[in-house]
Amino acid sequence: MSEASPYCGPAPEWSDWYSAWNLDPFLIAMLLALGLTGAYALRSKPANRKKAFSVASGAAVVAFISPLCALTVALFAARTFHHLLVFGVLAPALAVAFPLRKIGISTSFIALSAALWLWHLPQVYSAAWDSAVIYWGMQAALILPAWAFWSVVLGRSKLDHVIWLIPLIGQMGLLGAVLTFAQRPFYLEHLTYAERFGLSALADQQLAGLIMWVPGMIPVAVLAAIMAHRILRREMGI
Repeated sequence: MSEASPYCGPAPEWSDWYSAWNLDPFLIAMLLALGLTGAYALRSKPANRKKAFSVASGAAVVAFISPLCALTVALFAARTFHHLLVFGVLAPALAVAFPLRKIGISTSFIALSAALWLWHLPQVYSAAWDSAVIYWGMQAALILPAWAFWSVVLGRSKLDHVIWLIPLIGQMGLLGAVLTFAQRPFYLEHLTYAERFGLSALADQQLAGLIMWVPGMIPVAVLAAIMAHRILRREMGI
């Protein structure tokens, strides 16, 4: 197990996790600058884009400044929730506020899929744990293709684009199954920290798999069904 201190700082205790905010001044300054720049760029844009940017900004604060950041050091389940928040809330909100229109759906899907699987490789996970540069590189590798992917899916309302949600759901289900039914913990960084929250490292990993399945897969599946239904009704003139 690595002895390096991860970007989000030391793992909190159960008794004080709610006070473990990430007060990295550089990160806070960057988020403030991006928030002000985005708000200025959207000053004359439709209200839905402004609201989406507010959601994206809030998701960024929760993901990287709130105690969730520190909890990802203690629990792999919190890391999984963090990933879902980033590519399932932050990225689609950015896609509505500032759609990326020049990247194809297949390219963004492949890049997003690669980032999801890379994050779950123990060797890559350890590298991101040991290095803030690799940590932020992996975050960018997840956010940027997810942003482009959702820009296409949410922005063009075509059935052949919505269908790309099916293999995304399938991958999340497969990852969830691997994490849930594994007979040993993969992420040794959490061996001792998970115990602070009453979980073994294996139980923590299984919880992460369930999070990937339920709050991960179900909302995306419901979204895919709703969008497909609306598109079919429109194309059939109902």
